[in-house]
Amino acid sequence: MAKLYFYYASMNAGKSTNLLQADFNYRERGMRTMLFTAAIDDRFAAGTITSRIGLEAPAIAFDAGTDIGACVVRQHGEDAISCVLVDEAQFLTSAQVDQLAHICDVVGIPVLAYGLRTDFQGALFPGSARLLALADSLVEIKSVCGCGRKATMNLRVDGSGRAIAEGQQTEIGGNDRYVALCRRHFCEALG
Repeated sequence: MAKLYFYYASMNAGKSTNLLQADFNYRERGMRTMLFTAAIDDRFAAGTITSRIGLEAPAIAFDAGTDIGACVVRQHGEDAISCVLVDEAQFLTSAQVDQLAHICDVVGIPVLAYGLRTDFQGALFPGSARLLALADSLVEIKSVCGCGRKATMNLRVDGSGRAIAEGQQTEIGGNDRYVALCRRHFCEALG
């Protein structure tokens, strides 16, 4: 039985690197994969999954209107797909997560989704909430706070490094905009 996996972590934990390694493992064995990434993430090249250590691979860019299920079924009909991998999975809609579950349950293709669990206010993203509800397997990718504890939170900062407590849930950025912290230091930073 194919499974839906959700690999979640704070910022800069190596989610994209893990995804690209999993993709390589499938392809090295002669298997075909399909990669998806959020169109909203424009930090690097559009339609490309890029890790901070320099690995990258082309991917299908999705937005809220993308029927991921139909894309996979169509491609699978032309040439068998062994695995679907989704980066920036927090940006999926609930309906798209349902499509991923359908891909596993009905089409029989495993899906590996990688993303943030929570936003800069500690709230679940809609895609992450649905993945937490439906995934067959939940895997936390560990990251470390500056104090040495496990980093589980994403603090948004301004250009001077000061904590930002309010704003849009989604604001694309990397090390210049977000810091991964343990819960204690996250709460202290927000005052």
